Amino acid sequence: MNRAAIAVACLSGALTVGCGPKQFGSICSDDPAPDACGMACDPLPGADNVCPAGFHCSAGGTCDAQCTAGGSECGDGYVCTEDGRCVADEDPPVMTPDANCPSVVFEPMPVTPSITLVLDQSGSMFDNNIAPGVNRFDAMEDALVGTNGVVTLLESKAYFGSKLYTCSSGNNVLATETVPRALNNAAAIRASLAPKTNGNNTPTHAAIREAIADFQQTPPPTDSPPVIVLATDGLPNSCNSGAGSGGGTTASVNAARDAYTAGIPVYVLAINQTSSHFQDLANAGQGWQPGQPNVPYYPVQNAQELKQAFDTIIAGVISCDLALTASIDENQAMNGTVTINGTPLTYGTDWTLVGGNTIRVQGDACTNLKSTPDPMVSATFPCGSVIF
Repeated sequence: MNRAAIAVACLSGALTVGCGPKQFGSICSDDPAPDACGMACDPLPGADNVCPAGFHCSAGGTCDAQCTAGGSECGDGYVCTEDGRCVADEDPPVMTPDANCPSVVFEPMPVTPSITLVLDQSGSMFDNNIAPGVNRFDAMEDALVGTNGVVTLLESKAYFGSKLYTCSSGNNVLATETVPRALNNAAAIRASLAPKTNGNNTPTHAAIREAIADFQQTPPPTDSPPVIVLATDGLPNSCNSGAGSGGGTTASVNAARDAYTAGIPVYVLAINQTSSHFQDLANAGQGWQPGQPNVPYYPVQNAQELKQAFDTIIAGVISCDLALTASIDENQAMNGTVTINGTPLTYGTDWTLVGGNTIRVQGDACTNLKSTPDPMVSATFPCGSVIF
């Protein structure tokens, strides 16, 4: 989705002569280009600008500048900002709709979640098969990072990380292996899972609390919602204690509730388990209140259900919302034309406008958007419909 572009009707400034906004070039097109032009940066709205003075982060994720301080690149009626953008020489610029304007291109930003996979490495994950000749851990590994695993297919759509958890070889203390969250992280997670052998107990509460601490110590990028996806096959316990003892079930529910309170919802996948504890765990992890229907959780009995559960959870977390840098008059949204890879979408069925500045792709169109590694999204709205 990083190549998506939204074409919308333009606005002209009060000092602009003629129709439509002036188009500006880039000093990164110079030969030779300034060294800063090759620097990577985070283009998400609100992200810190790590580019040097005089540069801003482009939608393509590299430092860029339209102008230089004191230079003439912007032309009459415009000034160069401290981060290298040309703006109308007004304070503030006054923008009004221009009914005869041409189109101008905006680049929307997808909502990219930060997902920590908290994965059970206890002995039962290796001692019990979920399919002939396939134990629970290997089936989980394939569902996540196999050829058609959900992380393999969607690694560019979310900041994925993983946390394997069990107890130490002496079964005394929590033992975890963490892969930090990142885009395009399937290979690192696969390398973490591939060589593993069975551990001991199932200290789920401690693993959830460690995942919460990871999010607090290394916060997600701006506007990237944090999520925990828990996959386990056993009732939780403490290290050096039996199943369900040591306050395991109560402690795990409390940990999930604390995660939700910290703004990190918890999704629960229970492998070959029917205990009501997992419903309690899911409810706590998603803010359930008495009198409300139970929230979904995902009990699975075979490898196919395991894969489908991961697909459902993660595809549901990854958004098909595309944020715009300007707002659209919602009364005119239905007159817009939105396409994915050249195929027109139907307003109200395939897409809708949310909050005036977000295009929400939905249904089969959303599925198509998620499954395409580098989709081209475009939309055209009538002149006069853009509001800054």
